Formats: sequence, structure tokens, C-alpha cells
Amino acid sequence: MITIGQLADYAGVTTKAIRHYHERGLIAEPDRDSSGYRRYTAQDAIDLVKIRTLADAGVPLARIKDLLDGGSDALTAAIAEVDRNLRDRIAQLRRTRDQLAQLRGGDRLFVSPEVADYLGDLRELGVSERQLRLERDGWILMQTASPEDAAVWLAEKRELITDPAFRVVYLEHDAAYDWSPNDPRLPALADRTRDWFANHDSRSETRPVHNPTIARLAALSQPGASSPAWDRLAQLVRASR
Repeated sequence: MITIGQLADYAGVTTKAIRHYHERGLIAEPDRDSSGYRRYTAQDAIDLVKIRTLADAGVPLARIKDLLDGGSDALTAAIAEVDRNLRDRIAQLRRTRDQLAQLRGGDRLFVSPEVADYLGDLRELGVSERQLRLERDGWILMQTASPEDAAVWLAEKRELITDPAFRVVYLEHDAAYDWSPNDPRLPALADRTRDWFANHDSRSETRPVHNPTIARLAALSQPGASSPAWDRLAQLVRASR
């Protein structure tokens, strides 16, 4: 005969867990001896180990008593069910880990690998994270609403960033976001912007857009899509045409 503490140590559970099993009817609560202590038998220890093993395997406590009382066939069926549930949980956890890996990979969870590579190239050029977010969010909208247009624009964008002159204009435009609208550098940047685009044709600008509503949304509706300096720069570019 052993005490509840000794039984708990033997089975690797807490005394609180044993009392909970008493309340659930999984283990009969023994009478107290003359000293006022409950005394447990070897059979109690065996039953407790079975309960702990099934509970650790994921069997709900509400089912354990019926399984132990139902014989080996019921127990075998329950174990098979637990095994199926575990396989499903493992598969779900693997999918979750894959998603986390993609999140750690940055943009690849949200855009195509081609766009993610393009964004990576921009990051290597020194483009700001703010501008990268604007680019990424625009591609999310466009790739979803108009994949054909997005493919054409991406090909053109990849070509543009290979041009050293365009890269200079792009990076300075990115930096100008935080300038004052009265910054004296803006007129010169507007001239360089106008001159570059005057000497380069744009396939995407002359191509009909399949979903113009989403195109406008991508260009105009993103948070941070403009700033006072950028608004002033756009005015200067238009005025110099």
C-alpha cells in the first residue's frame, strides 16, 4: 500500500492530477486508513500509468474510462484514431512551418517568385523599405487582378533597373519622398526625370490595361503612395513638358 505522493512519483504525474482523475471517475478514490491517509494498491498504479499514457497520446479524459473498460478491441480502435489525428496535426504543423519559412523569406509569401526577385534587386540597389513596401503592395494588387499586365510591367521594370541612368533617377526619386516640397533639388530632379522618359518608350504605358480600376487603385490608393515633395515633383515634371 502506498500514499498518493508515492503513487504520483511512480506514475510521473502530480497529486493534483490524481485528485482530478478521482473527480472524473477514472480512478476509484480509496478509503482512508486509521491515520487519515488514502492508501493505493499496485492495481491503482497500473491503472494510473494506463491513464497517463492514453492522456499523453491525446485521448480525451472523457473517453479514457470507456476505453479501459471496453477491452482490447476498443482500445486498439481508439489508438488508431489517435494516430490518425496525430498524423493530421503533424501535417498541419508542417504546413505552418512552411508558411513561417516563407514569411522569414520576406516577400515570397505574397508575390510571385519573379516579383520577389525583382524586389530583392531593388533592395540590393539601396531602395528604401518604404518604397519596397509600396512596390510589393502594388504587385500584390496587380498580380491578383491582371496577371497579363503584371507580367508585361515586370519585364519592363527588370529592364529599367539595368539602366544606370534610370537607377540614379529612381533612387533620387525615392530619397525625395522625405524632402520639403520647397527643396531646391526638386526642379533639377524633375528635369532629369522628364529627360530620361522623353528618350525612352514604355511598352506598359501604351498597352491597354485589362483592369484599369485596379491599376488606378494600385497607383493611387496605397498608404504612403505620395508625399508633399512627390506631389510637387509631379507638378514640376508636368509643367516642364
